[in-house]
Amino acid sequence: MTSDNGPMLFAVAGTHDYGERVARHLDLALARHEEREFEDGEFKIRPLVEVRRRDVFVIHSLYGDGEASPSDKLCRLLVFIGALKDAGAARVTAVVPYLCYARKDRRTQPRDPVTTKYVARMFEACGADAVITLDVHNLAAFENAFRCTATNLEAIPLFVAHFAALLRNERVAVVSPDIGGAKRAEQFRRALAAELREEPAAAFVDKRRSGGVVSGELLVGEVRDRAVILFDDLISTGTTLQRAARRCHDAGARRILAAATHGLFIGGAPALLGEALIEQIAVSDTVPAVSGRFPAKVCTLDSSKLIAEAIITAHAGQ
Repeated sequence: MTSDNGPMLFAVAGTHDYGERVARHLDLALARHEEREFEDGEFKIRPLVEVRRRDVFVIHSLYGDGEASPSDKLCRLLVFIGALKDAGAARVTAVVPYLCYARKDRRTQPRDPVTTKYVARMFEACGADAVITLDVHNLAAFENAFRCTATNLEAIPLFVAHFAALLRNERVAVVSPDIGGAKRAEQFRRALAAELREEPAAAFVDKRRSGGVVSGELLVGEVRDRAVILFDDLISTGTTLQRAARRCHDAGARRILAAATHGLFIGGAPALLGEALIEQIAVSDTVPAVSGRFPAKVCTLDSSKLIAEAIITAHAGQ
């Protein structure tokens, strides 16, 4: 895929290592670009190669870290998309393994912002022709927010391969830490069932959030004497995961593991998840700093091949 008719791939600073892994799957080299900082915190970003009439993909995962906030990373990506379109790119696709502001996708109180929709408008205003992301928080809201092509990839195959090898001879239960994620957990449970000799049980934990306070203690489903997999799309502070783990433990779970596509691990997450109750946490590498902070507990799964396959498909016009 090295001809002028093939895709062109850029990776914005902060996602360069991830972009390199994607590029290797595509047998491509990352295209060169410039990112220049000004004294007041503003920046300049531009391609250093010809992009006219090319099919361009820009990788940037929009999580916050010690270097930049999600807003800073989003702004940089949007400016780069605009620069690529102004330079004559035929098509620009934003490849966003972790999409920021995806959790505020509807009004839950009067005059609430629908931030997912506003972010979509910004991508479109800068000229993005398509957006590819991985396990967005609310798929329906994501698809409805974007008027350009919006593709959500699922990391379920990564977790199925991981847990099928780990738990092949055990009785398993797949548990959603809250009822809102029950459909996602059920999709994972069915995929895992196809790989195991015994079909996993299904369960969920009731959760209600009001004013930032989480409540609800009801566990629905059978977990006794089973290896429990708590399955969610992301881990932020870890409070939801810890509450669900305690409920499963109290209900007789034999061992407790967890899986989430995006491991943010912010705030009090180190203290909450440092407990022995959760044996292992499997996450993807959309947020790369996580494995260094929890080396004994966190297993990081490589999602770069999923992204590369999506780029191939998108470039082929499918």
